[in-house]
Amino acid sequence: MTFPDTHTNRIDLKLVAEMVTPGSRVLDVGCGDGELLALLAETRNVDARGIELSREGVAGCVARGLSVIQGDADTDLTEYPDDAFDYVILSQTIQATRNPRFVLEQMLRVGQRAIVSFPNFGHWRMRSQVFFQGRMPVTDALPYAWWDTPNIHFCTIRDFVTLCETIGAVKERAVALDAAGGRVGVSAPWWFWNLFGAQAVFLLKRG
Repeated sequence: MTFPDTHTNRIDLKLVAEMVTPGSRVLDVGCGDGELLALLAETRNVDARGIELSREGVAGCVARGLSVIQGDADTDLTEYPDDAFDYVILSQTIQATRNPRFVLEQMLRVGQRAIVSFPNFGHWRMRSQVFFQGRMPVTDALPYAWWDTPNIHFCTIRDFVTLCETIGAVKERAVALDAAGGRVGVSAPWWFWNLFGAQAVFLLKRG
């Protein structure tokens, strides 16, 4: 399904929405101002809920007419029962959580499937900034200086694959996107994705 540009300019959000079955129950963790929730409600007709840590984000969601509560991914997912949702989504947020493994395990308990998108710290531009400039990278995907970034657990695509294997999560679908939003070769090995993928989106289920 192709979404018009009026919904969102973020390629990763369009890809996440494509992975969600229409009419599903969806929880968006760290939903920001509700851009993804609004996209899912408009294009997939889902029962969309959200959790957002910041008051500003919650206010933005409420202004869009979305069902969102203020909460913390690291602590509040435990309040939800097993299989409460068809999909639990964590978009560009896992690197900002204090305990990524616990959060992912909770997502797969609360939802029948989990969708995770994240910036890839192993991308060649990241590596080149560290190697040639000797400084922490600043890119479009990771625009913060090291002293004011909310990101505390950077990871690469290979790191995330290892985490999935560690907790026994099954990778139903995975897509790497380059800096321009194009898809990196689907049949390429993980090392190639790790080098040329600026970000990645994974659809997971329990093992």
